[in-house]
Amino acid sequence: MESKANLQQYNPTLSQYSSNIIHSQLNKSFSLESSLPYAIEQNQLELYYQPKINAKTNQIIGAEALIRWNHPKWGIISPNEFIPLAEKTGIINEIGKWVKQTACAQNKAWQEAQLPMIPISINLSASRFLERDLICNIVQTLKDTKLEPQYLEIEITETSLLENEEIVFSVLDELRNLGIKIALDDFGTGYSSLSYLNRFKGKLDILKIDRSFIRDLSSSHEEDSNFIVNMIIQLSHQLKMEVIAEGVETNEQLQVLQKYNCNIIQGYLFSKPLTASKFADLLKTSLCEKQD
Repeated sequence: MESKANLQQYNPTLSQYSSNIIHSQLNKSFSLESSLPYAIEQNQLELYYQPKINAKTNQIIGAEALIRWNHPKWGIISPNEFIPLAEKTGIINEIGKWVKQTACAQNKAWQEAQLPMIPISINLSASRFLERDLICNIVQTLKDTKLEPQYLEIEITETSLLENEEIVFSVLDELRNLGIKIALDDFGTGYSSLSYLNRFKGKLDILKIDRSFIRDLSSSHEEDSNFIVNMIIQLSHQLKMEVIAEGVETNEQLQVLQKYNCNIIQGYLFSKPLTASKFADLLKTSLCEKQD
């Protein structure tokens, strides 16, 4: 056991080390927050695309557009780090518009290059989903990019649905009337319940099972996650919804999902998110093989 004197001897160094870490983190946070409003005009934002794979055929049947920030000082910044700052500073909707415009334009460019025609999904924040100009902005974006509505999908979270049910129902109906499919993202992590999901029957097209359930799937012995995932898949099929399993990373997880008749797979087992050029190369083959 170390003596008190020795601990006191080490404390100044440890304290200085901790202080340096905290100072660095605060410095980075301040730097990101102050420079984020200029990220769009300085072309620092970029979309990556992660393929969605047919669980039976390995065919690429869609992709999710995921934003990254190429910061000149801090490098690639993940959305988990800067999206909260965007919400805090009030520019989240501007970023959302940029994502929508960029994804639609990119998808149209792939189509014009004679690549397989697939839908691209984008994520909408709860605040953006309730904006009055949302539908008009989407219609205008589709018109500007000349992309047909069936090649755009909207992913929303449970928070978006719970904000104002009457308005949400109206927006969902308008989007689906346009021919745009709606996916409920991260299902199972919030206020999900069977009765809650049943209320949105006919208004949602796709349900995405959160990766926290997929991570614990096991083919060797039944886990609680196996039961929950199987139940979600069967319920979704009963409600005429497609099911996407997020965060699939192992063959074992894939085998369990195939056994339960999950429609679509998304995760590192097949592909990490790719730049637009690398995704185009993958799309040319129309298939996505498992990564070794």
